[in-house]
Parts: sequence; C-alpha cells; structure tokens
Amino acid sequence: MTGIRKLAQLQRGSQRRKHMRITNLPQDNESIIEQTARVLYDAFKDHSPSWTTMEAAIEEVRESFAEHRISRIAIDDDGAVAGWIGGQPMYDGHVWEIHPLAVAPRAQGRGIGRKLVEDLEAQVAARGGVTLWMGSDDEGDRTSLGGVDLYPNPLAHLANIKNLRGHPYEFYQKLGFAIVGVLPDANGAGKPDIFLAKRVRQK
Repeated sequence: MTGIRKLAQLQRGSQRRKHMRITNLPQDNESIIEQTARVLYDAFKDHSPSWTTMEAAIEEVRESFAEHRISRIAIDDDGAVAGWIGGQPMYDGHVWEIHPLAVAPRAQGRGIGRKLVEDLEAQVAARGGVTLWMGSDDEGDRTSLGGVDLYPNPLAHLANIKNLRGHPYEFYQKLGFAIVGVLPDANGAGKPDIFLAKRVRQK
C-alpha cells in the first residue's frame, strides 16, 4: 500500500504541475493582489528585511503595474497564486531586471520558479530585450561572500564563491545565468549583492 500511495502522490503532483498556468497579474482583482503580496512576504520573510509587513508587500505588487513593466503570476490548479515574477526595463529596454521572483513556500520544489523565469525570458525577448539580469542578495551569510570584507579585491572572492546555505544563485546558474559581478556591502557591511545575467535574444 505504501508504494501505491507514493505513486498516487506523484501522479497528483504531476497533475498540479501540468495544470499550473502563468498569466498577467490583474490590476483590478484585489484578492489576487493580496495573494501575490502574501507569496512575496512568505517567500522572503526569513531571508530578507525587504518586505517586513504585508503592507510593504502589497505596495511592491502595486508598483509592478507601472508602465513598461512586466508582472506575471503562476496560478495553481486550485486557483491560488503560487508564484510571482516581475520585470523592469533598463538601458532603453536592451536589458531587463528580474524584480522580484517569489514562490509560495507551500509550492516550492515543483518547478514553478523555473517556469516563471522561462516565461519572463520569452516576454523580454518579445519586447526586444537582449539581456535579463538580477541581483541576488546575501543578507544572511548564505555564501562565502557574506559576512566578510570583500575589499580590496572583490573579484577574487567572487571567483571562489561557495554556496553555504542554499543561496539561490545556483538556481539561476542551472537556468543558464552567469555570475557577472558583486557589489560589496550593498545591504550593509558584509552583505553583498551578487549579480547574474543571461542573454535571452540575439542582437
């Protein structure tokens, strides 16, 4: 019976992934906006002080409706928001920044983050963007770059980066992103921002 139950669980998980859809975040649906803010808050509350309240998370969601920005959500088969990704243009639209990417803790490990990034890559390429990038903060000493003084040679530290406690930079590397830089002390002393980028469209 144990094997049968495991098979049934795998089948249900496969169905959930199959039925998940990605769509634009609607500006006129307060329930969806609040769900999206909850996903952002829950995903980052243990890793970053960026969104310490639901009010701050809701404000971040509303800012994603600004002109020229992209805001996409993953909807689970039960109609709930499972993930959110945003994109904003830079350098006359040649470069786009991922801001933010969040997957609900209950939905992590199901490939939703990957699908959201792939969807945004397609959205950016369709708008003529060439490069997609993001800054991945280390505010909790989750990499070998955290909690140390990166000067006078930050690039030497970067060349020998190690993932100590599940920092997401390796997630992006698996999607084809390359580490292209680091900004020491971006979030305070010993709290750097790690930059990753990927070409999504030929010039």
